[in-house]
Amino acid sequence: MKILIADDHRLVIEAVKSKLSELADEVEFILAMTVHELLALDSAAVAEVDLALIDLSMPGAAGYAHIDELRRRHPAVPVVVLSGTEDPTVMREALSHGALGFIPKAYSPEVMISAVRLVLAGGVYVPQMMLSAVPPGIVAGLPGPAAAGASGGATANLAPRAPVVVAGAAPTLDHLRNVLTERQVEVLQLLSQGKPNKLIGRSLGISEGTVKIHLAAIFRALNVRNRTEAVVAAQSLAEA
Repeated sequence: MKILIADDHRLVIEAVKSKLSELADEVEFILAMTVHELLALDSAAVAEVDLALIDLSMPGAAGYAHIDELRRRHPAVPVVVLSGTEDPTVMREALSHGALGFIPKAYSPEVMISAVRLVLAGGVYVPQMMLSAVPPGIVAGLPGPAAAGASGGATANLAPRAPVVVAGAAPTLDHLRNVLTERQVEVLQLLSQGKPNKLIGRSLGISEGTVKIHLAAIFRALNVRNRTEAVVAAQSLAEA
């Protein structure tokens, strides 16, 4: 297994390396402490990583530009943001830029490795503090077994494929705007027009793979199982 860690704090890097070494018998790490170092890494080596853990505020960072550039160069590499901030707005924005998880540095090592395992298994990790901002009527995830018993008092929902609608409280467009990122709302609007993934991606300037990631979140928010049900639900919302 190969993991990329980009962070400007050596202690953080060493702590993360130590914990993530538990993921496999042999874990190789590629390190970067600035955005310049991150983007100067050998492209072939980065393309082989199984996961990239990226700090938001490392030297040289300008918002989410380094996340966007890494994903542009290596769209198949799962990216998880590792950050000192616990602002739900920042978390939501990071996910809208294609990150598959957001891990606050205040969380325990056990929660971190559980979150990483979830992402490696194809899921999306959403912190508890972001889920707690979801409006009444929508439950944005149930505690995953990996989160149970996490030490240090930290709580996290390894959101199973997250939001389910509470009985008697059908999702509304206003509710969905609070649950979904701005980009996901745009995808939802195009979905309601019956556009295929390729055209949605072309309209928004994102890859088809990113469209699929956003659609997965939309399906969960609408509590539907497939694209056909999602189109019907989205059109109903648009007409409401």
